[in-house]
Amino acid sequence: MGNPTQLERYKKLILYIEERFKSEISKKEIEDISFYSYRNINRIFLALHHETIGQYIKRIKLEKAAEYLKFSSENISDIAYEIGYSDIAAFSKAFKKQFKCSPSSFRNSTKIKQYITQKAIFPLENTQEQILTYEIEEISGFDILYLTYQGSYENIKGIEKTWKQLISYASKHSLLKDETIILGEILDDDAITDTLHCRYNAGIILEKEIDFSLKGLFKTKHIPQQKYAKFIHKGSHESSVDTYDLIYGHWITEVQLEFEDKPTLEFYLNDESNTPKKELLTEIYIPVKQ
Repeated sequence: MGNPTQLERYKKLILYIEERFKSEISKKEIEDISFYSYRNINRIFLALHHETIGQYIKRIKLEKAAEYLKFSSENISDIAYEIGYSDIAAFSKAFKKQFKCSPSSFRNSTKIKQYITQKAIFPLENTQEQILTYEIEEISGFDILYLTYQGSYENIKGIEKTWKQLISYASKHSLLKDETIILGEILDDDAITDTLHCRYNAGIILEKEIDFSLKGLFKTKHIPQQKYAKFIHKGSHESSVDTYDLIYGHWITEVQLEFEDKPTLEFYLNDESNTPKKELLTEIYIPVKQ
């Protein structure tokens, strides 16, 4: 690893936690990755994230559990074990502290919300006129260059600023061509994760491995081969929330597929600079189990 910069150490630590948070991560592992004492890296982490490393790991564990409760039919005890809790009572206590309700109450409330959403979008008398269309597609693995935005998904200006930084950086390194594929990677469910911590990756697909050292918070990653349910959203990016409500409101009754524990992808098919907002097309890829 040579002599990595402080920023590179931090980026490696974040990636390490994101990949292994379901397992027990020791202080020594964190020190080995960051090249700091645990006390010092915790101070840095707190300043950047407004929570300690321990709080961060606990939060994303419980948010992952909430996703499983919302989108799967797994037993609560199995979910607790999956995210690293061997004691169901300890899991239930931690979950209730985080979400102000028990795991079972949370699961029941999300089902009720989905039902209400479905009825609000599709009144009973119009059900036959409304059709949720989608395709099942398997995408081969690919590499992306990306920059992470963190905050409310409703902060369009903040997301646009992230995109401008990414496009400028990619252009500077001659990575943009007419055929370059532009995509967003949605890592969090804003119905579960506090808006302060919601993450969105603005990215471009790389044709080949980059031959320069990344600067700042720009990173590369591999998106593995995955099966998806593909939906089409037409209209502004702000209005895509309506399409997501439609998808999730009818997932159980019409799609009837099991969610996979992977990020949702959005592929942007138009150039916003010369396409009216109402004509913009976004392909929404929701990961499903094989």
